[in-house]
Amino acid sequence: MDQMDFLSDHEIGQLERERSGGITAGEVVRLFEARGARLSASTFRKYVQLGLLPRSRRVGRKGKHAGSTGLYPVAVVRRIALLKRMMAEGYTVDDIRGSFVTVRNRIEDVEQGLAELVAAIALKARSHPRKRQFEAELGRAEREARAVFRRLERVGGAVTTIGAAGAAGSRGPGAGAALVGR
Repeated sequence: MDQMDFLSDHEIGQLERERSGGITAGEVVRLFEARGARLSASTFRKYVQLGLLPRSRRVGRKGKHAGSTGLYPVAVVRRIALLKRMMAEGYTVDDIRGSFVTVRNRIEDVEQGLAELVAAIALKARSHPRKRQFEAELGRAEREARAVFRRLERVGGAVTTIGAAGAAGSRGPGAGAALVGR
């Protein structure tokens, strides 16, 4: 693992399995700090505001007057590691925002929302008298949605380019796609 690989794919995969419900911004910051990466809470918030990371979902805490906690999908760990690698290669935040990586991140966010919606509908369909009909229709809708995501990814990859100051040569949409690792 080189200096810019703060977490191995195995470590990230394990984290995704253990924390499938989400992770707080503070936990993400501590995770990177423990590995020598410079990441502050304000930088994390800036990445969210710029659209490089998804917004949190609020989850209520147990207990009177406990309030709520913002949880992020564990995929933010992968995204931050990618951002750090790209910045180390000379890309600016503006370069990254205009790149295929941002398109892919936004598609992932929508895919996650769709998966949650489909799961909720499937749960209700299981107890419906026309269960088979609804499950078949839901399956067709999912396949169609995946086809739309693939088309959006192709178009997004074709129209976004990344021009890094100081990086060797010009990067095209394929470079960002390779870094996403999906």
